Amino acid sequence: MIDKLKELIAEAEAFKAQTKDEVETFRIKYLGKKGLLNEYFAEFKNVANEQKREFGQTINQLKKTAEDKVKALKEELESNEEVKGIYGDLSRPGEPIQIGARHPISIVKNQIIDIFSRIGFNVSEGPEIEDDWHNFTALNLPEYHPARDMQDTFFIQTNPDILLRTHTSSVQVRYMENNKPPIRTISPGRVYRNEAISARSHCFFHQVEGLYIDKDVSFADLKQTLQYFTTEMFGKSEIRLRPSYFPFTEPSAEVDVYWGLKTETDYRITKGTGWLEIMGCGMVDPNVLENCGIDSKEYSGFAFGMGIDRIAMLLHQIGDIRLLSENDVRFLEQFKSAL
Repeated sequence: MIDKLKELIAEAEAFKAQTKDEVETFRIKYLGKKGLLNEYFAEFKNVANEQKREFGQTINQLKKTAEDKVKALKEELESNEEVKGIYGDLSRPGEPIQIGARHPISIVKNQIIDIFSRIGFNVSEGPEIEDDWHNFTALNLPEYHPARDMQDTFFIQTNPDILLRTHTSSVQVRYMENNKPPIRTISPGRVYRNEAISARSHCFFHQVEGLYIDKDVSFADLKQTLQYFTTEMFGKSEIRLRPSYFPFTEPSAEVDVYWGLKTETDYRITKGTGWLEIMGCGMVDPNVLENCGIDSKEYSGFAFGMGIDRIAMLLHQIGDIRLLSENDVRFLEQFKSAL
């Protein structure tokens, strides 16, 4: 009889189940009211006295083995059910993954960076909270200079020397202070101006400004660089430069690209002229070079700056600049196929 109990112990240890019903059948077989254990406990009185100790120990071992097996199988099956509840039916086909979309500002910014990186320009960045020196004074805009009115500025109330940068030219000043010529860098970033928000303007927007400083840099170098950019960005190589004024460049110019008059949209965005203004540029003023520790007698350079938002609106035919900052998913999903 003891040998039979040992066979049952081995059988219980080897038992496996795939469902809770199988576990319950096993439990009833061994531990139920009419199960094997109760039958052997009833036979205990008929066992010879010299075998009762071993017989009792073997029955208890069988009981413990059966109880442990039931507990282990239940925990395993419950764990599998929990995983299935989290992930669903693992045999089903996977759900399609929603493809994200780059923001149109990021798309255009990356295109501009890629174009200028091909001709040796690196990328430089700086703080959006800036001081007066880097944002104005070093750029030939001393205190009370009338040209400061061109840029409606957000000043920090507790410290009038601290402000939200109005252009990324401040990054160029920091770069010139910490790097020696030759310098060839572009500075993309967000800028702030205290302007009324409308379909065409916002109190914050994005710029890319470029800077090239070296020996014997000329206005012709500037024109060729800008012609290369417009050809790569817009597929249009015809540009014109109109005299303008910027305190930090001399001479200064506005850059127009010939957009054409093929469609009604072309007439609207160019006001019937076919020419579209895209950026400002000029030769870096010698005072700016000296303020940044660069010898203006030995080095010269050019700078240019453009609005990323306006170019994004132009390329993607976006009619309202506010759409670029409202995070409307319906609007952003339209750019899934873009780079």
